[in-house]
Amino acid sequence: MTHYHLAQLNIGRVRGAMDSEIMYGFASRLDEINALADTAEGFVWRLQTEEGNATSIHVFDDDTLLVNMSVWENIETLHTYTYKTLHVELLRDRKDWFVQMDTPHMVLWWIEAGHIPTTDEAKEKLELLTQNGATPLAFTFTKRFTVEEMLAAQDTFNLSTE
Repeated sequence: MTHYHLAQLNIGRVRGAMDSEIMYGFASRLDEINALADTAEGFVWRLQTEEGNATSIHVFDDDTLLVNMSVWENIETLHTYTYKTLHVELLRDRKDWFVQMDTPHMVLWWIEAGHIPTTDEAKEKLELLTQNGATPLAFTFTKRFTVEEMLAAQDTFNLSTE
């Protein structure tokens, strides 16, 4: 059986430019939080530029939307990093830096190990979640699906994991 990893995308609409005073608390911790991710158990890959973060990568028509994409060995290791490390401090304060969104801002999906997801793929998964709610092809921490459920859904719809 093919081995799978978990991909994630989360987006946020910033309250100001990354070098603005309002964003300082977030921007000043980016290197620390990214280094924490890079060394976290289960971490595989994250979207970044030569600067080491993804704040200058714009994949939506709205340039105020920041993207964060990464790949993890499984859902448990991503969940641990997200909610049981210093990363949770940024989540607690996110309202200071990001506008609350009315649509889903985070999506998870299974990918074949070794595959690096594209930003277009991630946008498609977020749209799938927005249109259909959580499914085995695009889901959340709250409503999770297994690799086996994803494979069964793929077979039903004759879809690919990529």
